[in-house]
Amino acid sequence: MTDQHGELDAALERVIEAARHHLAAVRAAQGRIDDDDVWQAYVALNNASYAYDEQLMDAFGEVTPWDVEAIDPDEADRRFGGEGVEPTDPHPRVISVRQRRDYRVPSVSALIQVAEAARRAGAPEEDEVAPVEGVGEAVLELLQSGDGSLGALEVPELEPLDGVVMVSEVGTPVDLESFDDDDPVGPFQPAVDDRLVGRLDEHSFLDDEEHDHAH
Repeated sequence: MTDQHGELDAALERVIEAARHHLAAVRAAQGRIDDDDVWQAYVALNNASYAYDEQLMDAFGEVTPWDVEAIDPDEADRRFGGEGVEPTDPHPRVISVRQRRDYRVPSVSALIQVAEAARRAGAPEEDEVAPVEGVGEAVLELLQSGDGSLGALEVPELEPLDGVVMVSEVGTPVDLESFDDDDPVGPFQPAVDDRLVGRLDEHSFLDDEEHDHAH
């Protein structure tokens, strides 16, 4: 029984030491998500707690409040990408979606009126609203006053034409600070190591009159 008591004491000390290591790793991570040191310390604390619980049950038929199961450290590394383990997923973790949609403007004045109405609606009543100048500014205003997606441009004053969506696997996410505000190419230019996964072509539907003329 003496040896069993000694084994229990040693198992408890391993739990205490693992808890100290876990706390130190958590403090060092300072809130970082998926920190490897925190994960390794968590696995060690979990397994030390499980071992102590099992030994306590064997010795006295008693249990701890810890409801844990043993974690295989090697399997945990494979699942969660621990240190020293090669990742099993060959794909990069950054996906780039590039979208282009063209529109025909039947009436510039009508489009500007719609954009100015959206601008007034989004401004306090006491503010003087500047006029919208040009088609490009009108489209930007509609995007800003909407949800920022192309759905905000679904207005009668814009006729959708064809569009395209390209999905690529990229090694590095876009760094907007490295491009000038008036750079029309840089943010959309694929890098050398980008891999195009696929392209979706979006075709606009002809109305009945255009469809008849097409035949």
